[in-house]
Amino acid sequence: MKKKKKIKIIKILMLPLFIFFLGNTILYLYCLLTPKIEINKAQGYYLYDKNSMLVMGDDNDWISLNNIDNNLIEATIAAEDKYFYKHIGFDYLRIGKALITNIITRSKSEGASTITQQYARNLFLNFDKTWKRKIDEAILACELEVHYTKDEILEGYLNTINYGGVYGIEEASNYYFGKSSKDLTLGEASLLAGIPKSPNNYSPINNYTKSKERQKIVLTMMKKNKIITENEYQNAINENLNIIGKEKKSSLTNINYFKDATLNELEKIPEIPSSLIETGGLKIYTTLDLSAQESLEKALHNHINSDTKLETAAVMIDPNTGGVLALIGGNNYNKSQYNRAINAKRQVGSTMKPLLYYAALENGFTPSSSFTSEKTTFTFSEGKTYTPKNYNENYANGPISMEAAISYSDNIYAVKTHLFLGEKILVNTAKRLGITSPLSPIPSLALGTEEISLLEMASAYSTFASLGNKTSPHFIKKVEDSKGNILYENKEEKEEVLNPSLSYILSQMLTSTYNQNFIDYNYPTLISLYPQISHRYAIKSGTTDTDLWILGYTENAVLGVWTGYDNNQKISTEDTPYHKNIWIETMEDYYKTHTTSWYEIPDNIVGVIVNPITGIIAKEEDTKKEMFFYLKGTEPSLDISSKNLETVFQEENNSANN
Repeated sequence: MKKKKKIKIIKILMLPLFIFFLGNTILYLYCLLTPKIEINKAQGYYLYDKNSMLVMGDDNDWISLNNIDNNLIEATIAAEDKYFYKHIGFDYLRIGKALITNIITRSKSEGASTITQQYARNLFLNFDKTWKRKIDEAILACELEVHYTKDEILEGYLNTINYGGVYGIEEASNYYFGKSSKDLTLGEASLLAGIPKSPNNYSPINNYTKSKERQKIVLTMMKKNKIITENEYQNAINENLNIIGKEKKSSLTNINYFKDATLNELEKIPEIPSSLIETGGLKIYTTLDLSAQESLEKALHNHINSDTKLETAAVMIDPNTGGVLALIGGNNYNKSQYNRAINAKRQVGSTMKPLLYYAALENGFTPSSSFTSEKTTFTFSEGKTYTPKNYNENYANGPISMEAAISYSDNIYAVKTHLFLGEKILVNTAKRLGITSPLSPIPSLALGTEEISLLEMASAYSTFASLGNKTSPHFIKKVEDSKGNILYENKEEKEEVLNPSLSYILSQMLTSTYNQNFIDYNYPTLISLYPQISHRYAIKSGTTDTDLWILGYTENAVLGVWTGYDNNQKISTEDTPYHKNIWIETMEDYYKTHTTSWYEIPDNIVGVIVNPITGIIAKEEDTKKEMFFYLKGTEPSLDISSKNLETVFQEENNSANN
């Protein structure tokens, strides 16, 4: 009887083992029959700039395994996968141990990926924690094992793994230590081998203390596996490491933000099969303008200290195509890969006002249309009130023109315009310009209290810059496979969503923000930039308690810059000039090698010399005179020189409250 029970128990235990081995056999037979994957490319893809010059993915830094220091190889195997040369792609003992640990701790903290699995994941360009990705990763890992030798897999892994924002061992060795990976010491090799476990945490640039702690763990594993002696262990621990942290080939330390955005866009293109993205070899022709990226990064480094917590994001767009010319998602990609230009949504402040004033132009306003700038409390139904204030509580205490309101960024004028038009008008205008972030039709919307991404705002301003033609912001122009077949091509289509003549008038008004003729009871908000300006720009800045913005353009480039703190810390006085200086230095440097001109005056536009503060036709005795632009038939005359909307506004406001 007991013997029968034993046989029954053995049969029960044998069943899952049989299923396990059968499943593995089927998997490996399937992988054996699949075509061999091409993996001898450093990054599995090639990125070209707008001029078809190769900027990323070049295989010059691919280094063969026999040219990599043996200490680095041994340290990597000890740290990541000590049975690498013994298993067939999966370490089942580690998987079982990790499962038990995770069940006990009720977490997913313990991982069991082999080097082969990690390499398979690198080829995916996708790190989503989904079951589909894990299954695909397992299949790809199996394919690698059946088609390639262990040395070939290890070589591919070392040439593609992330070493703290620097990819591949040769690039990492040059970046951190200024030498080839074949010349690494044991101390240097063990430090580098520890980074891939958690690239952000163990990068010696980000946290030297943590990287040294991780190095000690790696060396301990090497000593335990009898790869090094106790004496070698101690010497490596005590070795003085000179961390350089400098790119070998390029000064563009933040270009990886552009690369990440490009790869994210690549994954969303339905025309490209996922199998091609997985196996690599793609040629991706981007919209990147290297000179624009260089100008932007140079200006950033001139003004932002690498130790500061004040973060920066910036994006430059070609308004005629929607192509992103340059991008910065933060101060330092090696410290933070979070792309603030695309993913962060912040209060946009007064950069919202040009959207409002375009809507006003569409609804009969002109640059001379005036409201009174004074302390104002707006009263609504049910006794609700709203009391916006001007910066430094500086008011004209009299009528000012719309163009003066733009120059001074007058909040009272903006809210009066917003309420006069109706709060939904601004929401609808923003949507027409491509703003997809949710916006509420509230009084403070005119002052930019809603949160929008920098890329969205720059794209909206691109529509003004192209005189009403909306384009979609994008990073990819064309994608080819390894044989040169075109898989995808962006048609860069335009849609006219704004009136070209009104867009021209708005662009003219946005030059008032640095115009000396507006120096009066107040100063133009960007007058400090005037000495540096050698081209004509349409510019608007915006300020909240936590965010600093500036957006501006010419006919062929739109640049937006944001600075602020990730934790929404309040902006200090010391922080205020950086975004403006980065903006003007980038544009001025960019136009040293590019040509630009201001817009031609449309046939249905006329210019009239007026008093810039009041918008009334200038008199001989006026000390300040400026040319404002109008649609023909709307310009001020000597009889009715300015359309003052104050009376109409008050009448409508009183009527609404009654």
